[in-house]
Amino acid sequence: MDKQARANHLRECLRQEVMMSSKKFSWFGVLHKAIKCPNRRFHFWWRIASYWHHSDSNFLKKRATKINRNLIFKYGTDIQLGAHIGPGMVISHHQGIVINGSAVIGHSLRIRQNITVGITGANVHKEPISIVIGNNVSIGAGSCIIADKIRIGDNVVIGAMSFVNKDIPSNTTVYSEKTLHVIPNKLHAA
Repeated sequence: MDKQARANHLRECLRQEVMMSSKKFSWFGVLHKAIKCPNRRFHFWWRIASYWHHSDSNFLKKRATKINRNLIFKYGTDIQLGAHIGPGMVISHHQGIVINGSAVIGHSLRIRQNITVGITGANVHKEPISIVIGNNVSIGAGSCIIADKIRIGDNVVIGAMSFVNKDIPSNTTVYSEKTLHVIPNKLHAA
């Protein structure tokens, strides 16, 4: 992505995620909302850090890394700066979120607490890693998307506590079946 396209992407992300308005983008509006609304600060700082991370300046890259470390410490959310996430990301609860830096995610992502989008770590042949998640995807709490090469289509809902390691077509809902077994303890029986 060239410099102008990255700048336009940053402005659109800040307009949707920090200003949360259909009004025209303005730095005054973004800064006002980032200061006034604590729940929008993560988006502001992560988007700035991500923009700086992709710059040519080593100084800005170091600042971006420092900002991201502070965000991980403060919010418990580890979205690596290499990840490309489209505008309109919504994080319901920040704790325990991990997104790998090789992920490419479309617009209007909705994520909840304790989710992981990562790699298996078993890529012994050093094949290119490709984690692609489409537009309008909702990932439920406690879900894991773990693969070195995976594609999740548009308009997908991933249910809570799901484990995904295969491609998912567009316009589908995915969940892992869970069963609860209640077994009485014989230890306390009279």
